[in-house]
Amino acid sequence: MTTAIQRPAWQTQLLLAWQKRGGLAWLLWPLSLLYGALVGLRRTVYRNGWLTTQALPVPVIVVGNVIAGGVGKTPVVIELVHHLQRRGLHIGVISRGYGRTTGSCLEVTGASIAKDVGDEPALIYHRTGVPVFVGESRVDAARALLAAHPDTQLIVSDDGLQHLALPRDLEIVVFDDRGLGNGFLLPAGPLREPWLRHEGAGLVLHTGQHPQLGGFTLARRLADHALRADGSTVPLADVVANPARPLLALAAIARPEVFFAMLRAPGVAPARLLPLPDHFDFSSFQPSEYKSYQLICTEKDAVKLWPLCPDALAVPLVCELPDAFWQAFDQRLDHLFDPLSLPHGHTTT
Repeated sequence: MTTAIQRPAWQTQLLLAWQKRGGLAWLLWPLSLLYGALVGLRRTVYRNGWLTTQALPVPVIVVGNVIAGGVGKTPVVIELVHHLQRRGLHIGVISRGYGRTTGSCLEVTGASIAKDVGDEPALIYHRTGVPVFVGESRVDAARALLAAHPDTQLIVSDDGLQHLALPRDLEIVVFDDRGLGNGFLLPAGPLREPWLRHEGAGLVLHTGQHPQLGGFTLARRLADHALRADGSTVPLADVVANPARPLLALAAIARPEVFFAMLRAPGVAPARLLPLPDHFDFSSFQPSEYKSYQLICTEKDAVKLWPLCPDALAVPLVCELPDAFWQAFDQRLDHLFDPLSLPHGHTTT
């Protein structure tokens, strides 16, 4: 049984309009000019010093996107942190913690609940073990992190490309297979800001074939195993070959259909698909309705689902960045530090 994600009709039409320059996109185009003017004005305000970017004592790398919706930034952040750890650096991560129910600046710990700190920060902490702080102001989150962990040498910001108060020494811009969409700014298109701002600056990562973006192509696939709540693993082939119960695949991400397609690629054939809204908090989820199924989900969903369904299985997403990206990244990294003080470990994954 396949369940289609229930989006409002207007949202479905808007997402379709963002793929090409059709009638609806052109109808909304005047509004995109107004939006672009506001974006430009805000940037001018910071450029002229009427609002200031606040200094931090350590370098900051921002991983963000210019296209609305999830593009897979968090797996890139995790890979970057692992790479920097192999270089011997002490890393911290900051995030807004989208979807959390709290508003204060918080440190993510092993005891944190995803609804308090956000599902993505919770996942980053569990996957990397580095200090992770969330806050509405990423500058405040960074300062709190440095106060609690003064040995931190570099901060990675999960999102924050448009958070101009946050200083950054390197931007990494991530795109998915949509590329630039129809190339229009919101609401006529998916762009949060004009892409030309990033020409010649930062590093670009994207999936699919998008020669107009330049940069580097990354590959995403699911791991060949699933995780249990206790951290143990089970081969995905065993899940497919000997399911104790019919499989129900669920995903509360921006594009659940992508996860479902990735599951099918290695031969996983769920009996039912359950797409849910992005960052769904599972507060209204009723496990008893699905007790006849073996639940299988994304890691991001698992941090919220396991307290309710401890037997659910999570399939990790493997993000493969090319060697050429790591070489370019390490060159940028070397320029951020005194060469005599920068630890040198493995420089490629």
